[in-house]
Amino acid sequence: MPNKDAFVQLIKESYTFKGESFRIGTAVLDGEVLSGADAHIPLKTMNRHGLIAGATGTGKTKSLQLIVEALSDASVPVLLMDIKGDLSGIAAAGTENKNIKERLAKIGGEYKPAHFPVELMTLSNEKGVRLRATVSEFGPILLSKILDLNNTQEGIVSLIFKYCDDNKMPLLDLKDFVKVIQFISNEGKKEIEQAYGKIATTSTGTILRKVIELQQQGADLFFGEPSFEIDDLMRIADDGRGIINVLRVTDMQNRPKLFSTFMLQMLAELYATLPEAGDVDKPKLVLFIDEAHLVFQEATDALLQQIETVIKLIRSKGVGIFFCTQNPQDIPAAILSQLGLKVQHALRAFTAADRKTIKQAAENYPETEYYKTESLLTQLGIGEVLITALNEKGIPTPLVHTMLVPPRSRMDVLTDTEMDNLISQSKLIKKYADAEDRESACEILTAKLEEAAQRSEQQKEDKKPTRSSKEEKSTLEKVLESPVTKQIGRTAASVITRSLLGALGLGGKSSSHRKSGSWF
Repeated sequence: MPNKDAFVQLIKESYTFKGESFRIGTAVLDGEVLSGADAHIPLKTMNRHGLIAGATGTGKTKSLQLIVEALSDASVPVLLMDIKGDLSGIAAAGTENKNIKERLAKIGGEYKPAHFPVELMTLSNEKGVRLRATVSEFGPILLSKILDLNNTQEGIVSLIFKYCDDNKMPLLDLKDFVKVIQFISNEGKKEIEQAYGKIATTSTGTILRKVIELQQQGADLFFGEPSFEIDDLMRIADDGRGIINVLRVTDMQNRPKLFSTFMLQMLAELYATLPEAGDVDKPKLVLFIDEAHLVFQEATDALLQQIETVIKLIRSKGVGIFFCTQNPQDIPAAILSQLGLKVQHALRAFTAADRKTIKQAAENYPETEYYKTESLLTQLGIGEVLITALNEKGIPTPLVHTMLVPPRSRMDVLTDTEMDNLISQSKLIKKYADAEDRESACEILTAKLEEAAQRSEQQKEDKKPTRSSKEEKSTLEKVLESPVTKQIGRTAASVITRSLLGALGLGGKSSSHRKSGSWF
């Protein structure tokens, strides 16, 4: 039987930190909540990313909510992907109920309801601040990976960006990109080949089909201006708490391509924009991706590699990324290995495949003499988790069965009226509300083609005679060329000839007259 006193001492030593931290819950051993064995999470390693996993209904959303509240209290801004639409309640204070009272009676502490500063955002036409990005901001390499292009096709995309740069044609939305593809495949093919070399129309056709596929998932709503500024994600409220940006993407479940496109662009933009942070006491920004399997569901190998690279590097910019999903195996192994904090809720073993998954999940956690991890994963109650984190030196903490502290904000959604009131107070709504459609590649190429068509038409007109001359010539030609006119002409010519010859004494009368020498 495990030594309880030794375990309590281990938890106190392993989950108490010198720097700023927050309490996430209290340790449990053999079904007993151990008073005084509280588990804390250090803010210093929150940029080392994390995982919140567990079966449906085990409390993943509440764990996420608890961590987000703690970050906001510590003046850390948060970007929260709300796939199911059940996280807007963070903006309202919670209400103490029977379950909360029972929980606090076991783990200790006082319930203090609180609402948090929230900014609602959207990628589509839902309520909130509209997030957009331009095609140019993606760049040829990132856009090619999203479209799953081969090396030849990627080269053509790079050529398109180069051509647009050289000719000062901004690529703002997909309409611009499509227009350029059509142009270099038809009217502009000769111009492109002279300046940049030959291109295959089969390749441009493939690229165009891939872009149309992205458009069918609603990407036209995301690409364009005004482009969202990263600094607007990293704001602090007037009371000093970090603003929680809730990106409502409930309509993204059927459009995973668009969702992963946005995520990759956002991560790439953060990495490109933020300066190196070094060893910070707390992160500058933390992203939470609920239903994270949607990011990887249709991701290509190239896209997964890009995401893995960004996740490895972005922590040096002070940015942490947390994935929330039902099964740890939803996260590619290379990315899973980068996640420092793991909050594991219960898993269900209904099938042989489920049991295999549970065994694999258990192997992802540090070995412990205090728990049979594989068995415990199926026995955890709602609001109970297995936790391991990184301490301030980057060393994994011992695995601990933890009963979580309840969130202080509302564990439910906002009403439509509450949502409208929240949006009316936003300082960003007006800034990004109206889409801009300034002159860009589509308009410039359209004008260029129209000008060329008018020039060609004018040249044709210049080669033609004026209308009156044409009509006069046509009439005269018709008269002169008619059979009747020709016959009249021949008759008249014969008469005139005979008259002239007669006047000269050469006109013939009869052969008898010529023989007698008399001409008259």
